[in-house]
Amino acid sequence: MRELVLECSGEQADILTDALIEAGALSACAQDAELDTPNEQPMFGEPGGDASPEGWAINRIVALLPDGLDPEQLLEHTGELVSFELSPKWHLREVPDEDWVKLTQSQFEPINVGQRLVIVPTWHREQAQTGNRVRIELDPGLAFGTGSHPTTHLCLKWLQTDMPPASRLLDYGCGSGILAIAAKLLGAEDVVGVDIDEQAVQSTQFNASANGAAVRAMLPDELEPGKFDVVVANILSNPLKVLAPMLSNRVRDGGHLVLSGILARQAGEVAEFYAPWLKLAVYEALDGWVCLAGQRKGG
Repeated sequence: MRELVLECSGEQADILTDALIEAGALSACAQDAELDTPNEQPMFGEPGGDASPEGWAINRIVALLPDGLDPEQLLEHTGELVSFELSPKWHLREVPDEDWVKLTQSQFEPINVGQRLVIVPTWHREQAQTGNRVRIELDPGLAFGTGSHPTTHLCLKWLQTDMPPASRLLDYGCGSGILAIAAKLLGAEDVVGVDIDEQAVQSTQFNASANGAAVRAMLPDELEPGKFDVVVANILSNPLKVLAPMLSNRVRDGGHLVLSGILARQAGEVAEFYAPWLKLAVYEALDGWVCLAGQRKGG
């Protein structure tokens, strides 16, 4: 197989990748054209952060071509779909034949988390040696949360070391359901997962069932009134700040709030938003991310 490689500006990248796929490319993606040079531009997905909404200044577009497709015809068709002139400088490069499914799967090995948990992709089900660890089978998918990201890792560590026995737990922004499933398998009595994305709710329901974990997953409007022994939210700092009153008031007196998806430099600001209800402190940090945790006092 072959890849077509060309460059474009930041504001053109999304339009061009979509047009290439519509014109017949199997896939198309944008990369920093100055990757691995002194001019490389780091990008972060944090809303309100430092990343430019237009991406990198110069984008390298890489399109995977099906066998037999003429790259010049592809570019001609693509040019008809966009309102700007394509760069005349482009080249092809060969892609070695691979079993792409096996290649993708090989990048995801079982992940040990702390002393008690292991996350196992289903294709490692038979050969994975998990010992006495609590085992969660979970495949990478569209919903966030495979256990590999530092924010998920930090929340999982808190659950296995600090979650009170037989807790009633709310996982707000449940994504794949990994935190809710882990909580249930680690001994939580009643676990509820909530997400604004219906696909995430379905993902949590599927993954919980596959792991034999009784987790109720739902959209926010379906969440009944009530308080929880533990509320955990692994989202991002901006929505966490907006949700501060709601999440805090879902924690019972004496209960725990655990937040992640927070860069280390954002920890103090996020904690201030929760200060009227409870005091949050850094539980642990990993790779520039932190997990905040605190206990709501009675009264």
